[in-house]
Amino acid sequence: MKTNNKIKCVVKELNPLTKLVLVLSLGIGCMIYPSPFLGYAILIVTLVVSWFMGFGKKISLLILGFGGPVTGMLLFIQGLYSPKNSTVIADLGFAQVGLEGTIYALKISSTLLVFLCTFYIFMQTTKNSETVAALTHSGLNMKIGYLILASLNVVPQMQRKVKTIQEAQESRGVEVTGKFYQRIKAFLPLIGPVVLSSLTDAQERGMTLETRGFSIKGVKPTSFIEVKHSMSDQILRIISGLFIVFCILERFWK
Repeated sequence: MKTNNKIKCVVKELNPLTKLVLVLSLGIGCMIYPSPFLGYAILIVTLVVSWFMGFGKKISLLILGFGGPVTGMLLFIQGLYSPKNSTVIADLGFAQVGLEGTIYALKISSTLLVFLCTFYIFMQTTKNSETVAALTHSGLNMKIGYLILASLNVVPQMQRKVKTIQEAQESRGVEVTGKFYQRIKAFLPLIGPVVLSSLTDAQERGMTLETRGFSIKGVKPTSFIEVKHSMSDQILRIISGLFIVFCILERFWK
């Protein structure tokens, strides 16, 4: 457990932009690299690291629940009916499995899974406010940063409101559990209060920001969240760049 905490703490201490660069570089690198084996190798490493961080079960469910069906569908479509197929690796009678289509399907599957798994770890180890603070600190307009933060927080906020309203209904004796029809019947009255309260919150939040000088010009804004940038961040960004260069060379260097 100590090892888990150490690895998780190290990842959390990284700059959000560094983690975002890592996610993008790994996914784009797998997309550029000519072979799907790089993507699956990165996926195995990601899975091992996620187990040490405590996310192994959820990552495994993500790979099996999403990756399994998607990979099977891609293998069926690309392996049997891709126009790129020229080398037959299996004859099923009604169709022939092509090597080129199979490799292409595995490449798409591995790239999608790398994107999903690394982005999941990014979201679990980085607060939305930290990501937006890092973006605004790097030069992004504060209004755009606020829109990004509001968009990321809208779903969790609405989930909390739905849960609060459901608990209030239960305390009044309203049935919110049971059969599917009963759940739908109990859920429909929630839509109005949730939407109206969300609009009210957005208006109040905007008025609060304006009273605190959010749109004021000619003054350098400050942030409550401190954005750190260590030597580790610099090294990881350099490694990400070198990884992309390596994938490009492997793709086009012959």
